Amino acid sequence: MAHDKERIAAERLLAKVVNLAGLVGYQENSIVSRMLIDKDTGTVTLFAFDAGQGLSEHTAPFDALVYIVDGEADIVISGKRLHLKEGETTIMPANEPHAVKAAERFKMLLMMVRS
Repeated sequence: MAHDKERIAAERLLAKVVNLAGLVGYQENSIVSRMLIDKDTGTVTLFAFDAGQGLSEHTAPFDALVYIVDGEADIVISGKRLHLKEGETTIMPANEPHAVKAAERFKMLLMMVRS
């Protein structure tokens, strides 16, 4: 049922002009996400991280492009720390350990590509 709600919400965005940053809001001491595309070939998810929030080190079986929509984030990929600001992007390679931390509250678009 939740999957159906996400699909319907995503369909409302089709062939429309939207403000990406406005699609998800910040919540105190939380990480909020909204799935924009969910296909067998990949996903696109918008996240809003409150200051100090993060995702602990993990791996994913797919390449993932991160685009910072608002704010600043620290991303560690295989031990290499990257500091990204609004408008910047990086690619997290498949099967490489990575972690994400909010240097300040930030929003990111995460595009995972399955191959």
